[in-house]
Amino acid sequence: MTASETLKYFYEVISSSSSRYDEIERFVSADCTARVGETSVPIGLEGMRRHLIDVRKTYPDMKLRVIRQFVDGDHVISEVIMEGTHLGEWLGIKPTGKKLRISVVNIDTLKDGKIIEHGGAANVFDAFWSENIIRPWND
Repeated sequence: MTASETLKYFYEVISSSSSRYDEIERFVSADCTARVGETSVPIGLEGMRRHLIDVRKTYPDMKLRVIRQFVDGDHVISEVIMEGTHLGEWLGIKPTGKKLRISVVNIDTLKDGKIIEHGGAANVFDAFWSENIIRPWND
């Protein structure tokens, strides 16, 4: 598989199905780091697994769909739509039961066909704003 095919499968199949989390080691390096700005934090396989489990606590029916990708060697930028029902607390926001669509941009680096570095951002603000989950201070 190419780098983009690997990541598309990882997001749409492995990440979208909690019953497939035992397959993470096929796609994530034991030396995986999470990139936050200019800082890299070691997370390894268990960190990636824990991240997916924690997100699924908020969105138990979470599904990811890659809508486009840009590739430069082993670096892949994936534009992803995450859909899920907000059934768990997140950053102090109580569950709303609303089905949300959140746009995500992930930036991954692969080495030997596995994710060695993962970073990105989810536009949770727009999804929460459009569903009236968050409001301006003066309301």
